[in-house]
Amino acid sequence: MGFKTKVQLIQRQESQQWYINFPSACAQMMGFRKGEVVEWEITPAGDLVLRRPAVKRKAKQD
Repeated sequence: MGFKTKVQLIQRQESQQWYINFPSACAQMMGFRKGEVVEWEITPAGDLVLRRPAVKRKAKQD
């Protein structure tokens, strides 16, 4: 299931600030915390990936 959201822009005299908001349901499913630091990565294919470096992940089992 996907969640649609709009890209927003605040245009200032000297700069621009772009925003992409997470829908509440998506943020709750991912367990985000207020003030959590995340990293954005752009893949060679042009996908935008959000990384959560502080979240411990379980090792993959084959």
